[in-house]
Amino acid sequence: MFISLQHLEQKPVPFEVDVPAGKVEYDDKLTQESPLHVKGTARLVSRALGEIRVDGRLQVTVGAPCDRCLESASLAIDREFDLMYVPAEEAAAAGEDEVDQAGIEVGYYERGGIELNDVLREVVLLALPMRVVCSESCKGICPVCGQNRNQKDCGCQPVTDDDRWSKLKSLKTEIGSRS
Repeated sequence: MFISLQHLEQKPVPFEVDVPAGKVEYDDKLTQESPLHVKGTARLVSRALGEIRVDGRLQVTVGAPCDRCLESASLAIDREFDLMYVPAEEAAAAGEDEVDQAGIEVGYYERGGIELNDVLREVVLLALPMRVVCSESCKGICPVCGQNRNQKDCGCQPVTDDDRWSKLKSLKTEIGSRS
């Protein structure tokens, strides 16, 4: 759904849409498992500057590989969002060297409006946790043989410390004892 600046100059644009899986392009590891439901409003904040504010709430379930065992993990995202967008020409006119704190919290748009799917993609990606895990009790994969420890215990012995670092470890304990 494209929200044009001309339409926003007349009145705020409320939206409520269900975006089916496959319509929003995420990175190659993330898959959308349920329709993305979003309800919100886009409004023009400043006519002179062309600032657009998009706020609302989205709900979706996505799948991503677990960072511990690489099996698929499902994540339910239910997130409110409030984003500001300014024309990309304004960023170019200000120069790339001038990025202040306000510039970090603002997105940019081109072609006289914003594409709602791009906004939704950004909100979903920012809502993801730093580490995706299938469960908190996930044991991960064995660093020796690569066996998924959730399926079968491989019995491998843990890798011993690399002897090349022993001098640094002794230095650390020596410095720690001086304090």
